[in-house]
Amino acid sequence: MVYAWTQDLPIDAEFYGRITDALGDAPLDGLLLHLCVQNPAGGLRYIDVWESKEHCDRAFDERIHPAVDAAFGGARPPVEPTRDLLEVVDVRGAVTGVRA
Repeated sequence: MVYAWTQDLPIDAEFYGRITDALGDAPLDGLLLHLCVQNPAGGLRYIDVWESKEHCDRAFDERIHPAVDAAFGGARPPVEPTRDLLEVVDVRGAVTGVRA
């Protein structure tokens, strides 16, 4: 079942770049879409669409959290930003490796 969410983060594009550099270019298994945009209220907003919650959880455990830890210089903040779940009606298209 498709798993989608948004998440607002109090970081800037430079810090986001450190996270993506630590992640590398290898695809994340099960990721259908990751979109990072400026949040009108400040910081960044992620919009993620995954094949399943299990794919998402595994990617966070194995790749994303270690990359975030590296960007923070050892350990990320103790509280994960809130994810707002999205009710998916349809998913179409494919975007891979596009960077602004």
